[in-house]
Amino acid sequence: MPTPVLTATELVTGERMTVEEFLRCWEELPELKNAELIDGVVHVSSPVSRDHGSFDLLLHGWLLHYAVATPGCAGGSNSTWLMLDNAPQPDAHLRRLPSFGGQSTDEARYCVGAPELAAEICLISTEVDFGPKRKLYQRAGVREYITIETFKKRIVWRVLVDGVYMLQETSPDGTLRSLVFPGLWLDVAAFWAEDGAKMLAALNACLASAEHQRFVERLAKAK
Repeated sequence: MPTPVLTATELVTGERMTVEEFLRCWEELPELKNAELIDGVVHVSSPVSRDHGSFDLLLHGWLLHYAVATPGCAGGSNSTWLMLDNAPQPDAHLRRLPSFGGQSTDEARYCVGAPELAAEICLISTEVDFGPKRKLYQRAGVREYITIETFKKRIVWRVLVDGVYMLQETSPDGTLRSLVFPGLWLDVAAFWAEDGAKMLAALNACLASAEHQRFVERLAKAK
């Protein structure tokens, strides 16, 4: 008698499975948009709140603006990554493309490895984002990890130094500045004020800097 083929009816937070089982089940659930596998445990996201959606738009617009101005870099929204037998789905990421010397690769439908930068908007997911996900990103080599706590209005920008995350300090002018992507500066006050125009004005000033131009030239040489 042939072995029956089992089909998934749902993914449940707390369920344990391999990354292969997780991806197979998710393929059978086309209506499910947000789910992750962290250290063998399934995490299914709750409905997205208005605050989460508003700050998510600002975050992605900021990263998109940088990526468009920086050939060889690309971003993504809620993309599933294959990372050390895990399948995280960061709210946003920014990476150097493989053809421009980036540390990640592409495999079929997914990015493999670790993006240079990952960002999470934390409302009710703080326990996961600050715990197992932070540890996974650190192990996998995500070089910068930004967590945005909407309830506390706090942004924590971590930089990987010798395999350990260290906190990036806010500059005296109120900006947080990437060490991996020259010219990627975030006006913190403008972000919390949801002032996208001011955020992009600050970013444009950095994109016009000699530091960013040198980075663009290095990327072109790496291709």
